[in-house]
Amino acid sequence: QAQLVESGGGLVQAGGSLRLSCAASGRAVSSYFMGWFRQAPGKERDFVSAIRWTGTYTHYADSVKGRFTISKDNVKKTVYLQMDSLKPEDTAVYYCAADMNYNPNNYNNAAEYDYWGQGTQVTVSS
Repeated sequence: QAQLVESGGGLVQAGGSLRLSCAASGRAVSSYFMGWFRQAPGKERDFVSAIRWTGTYTHYADSVKGRFTISKDNVKKTVYLQMDSLKPEDTAVYYCAADMNYNPNNYNNAAEYDYWGQGTQVTVSS
């Protein structure tokens, strides 16, 4: 089994910052990729960013590149998403996910991920 617990969401004004955390346990600590996705009301779940527990590989959606930073703490088995220069269009429920499959090219495919957290709401006001 695996467990992913997100925290850090909230309400922030445009231009502000938030940091999301995702604590992994169980099988999730052996995942290939750890990813962040987001889902706004009435929209599909979109890729935000991904990182591997090993090495320094990181990936970002074009919409957040330069504003968001993904990082990890291998000792705490926690992944972070630092979100700066937030915009109203960043408003969504943010999900942490673990990909157990060795497929380096599918990090942005939600269907590839095996375990998901409960989600945390991020609301950016204008």
